[in-house]
Amino acid sequence: MAMLSGKAMIPNDVCADCAVRDRALCGSLDDRALIALNTIGQRRRVTRGQTIAWAGEEAVICGNLLSGVLKLVAATADGREQTVGLLYPADFFGQPYAGDVDFTLTALTDAELCVFPRAAFERVLDDHQPMERLLLQRTFESLNEARGRMLVLARKSAGEKLAGFLLDMAARAGASGCRASRDGPVTFDLPLTRGQIADVLGMTIETVSRQLTRMKQSGVIGLPGGRAITISDREALAARAEAA
Repeated sequence: MAMLSGKAMIPNDVCADCAVRDRALCGSLDDRALIALNTIGQRRRVTRGQTIAWAGEEAVICGNLLSGVLKLVAATADGREQTVGLLYPADFFGQPYAGDVDFTLTALTDAELCVFPRAAFERVLDDHQPMERLLLQRTFESLNEARGRMLVLARKSAGEKLAGFLLDMAARAGASGCRASRDGPVTFDLPLTRGQIADVLGMTIETVSRQLTRMKQSGVIGLPGGRAITISDREALAARAEAA
């Protein structure tokens, strides 16, 4: 193990060159703790549509999302699938101290993960209270997001839902997919199809398409092609998110 000024140095490995290290759960750790975490972590690439964990199976892994977008899916009583959450780079996935997986975890895009065996990760948590506290904090944040999503689905109009969704996508996915000047229009690739957006927002695909067309005709957004979207007027989009 390399040493410098009496401190353990992180090797050039899974932790040292991690693009989301400062934003991820392990960002709360010092170098010695990161080395301990590095001994159990492995990078894994998954392709779009690949399932990482199935609901009902034993929870054996957890980790950080390094790139791409994942979705959490629940099965309804009639066998249909409902997307209940999306994960973005630096988000934590998995359920430490849980027996079984609650929601199926699937890649919406090609993605890269930093994966830890659950039991080994729990031992690291037990030894490093700052990370344990941060995990608890993020759990509460996820719960608050879920409650907010319930309010959106119950109270907001289709236009408000979609406008808010696009603003959230720009803030999250736009960080890596943005192809615009600092102060100009923001262009990024949506990680979801229109059908998947409809699923997340509790709308029909026809309603999603109709709302996107209205926003385009109003000059609020642009639709360059494929899954690309341009937010031409962020203030107008934010106003629609509050009152369509």
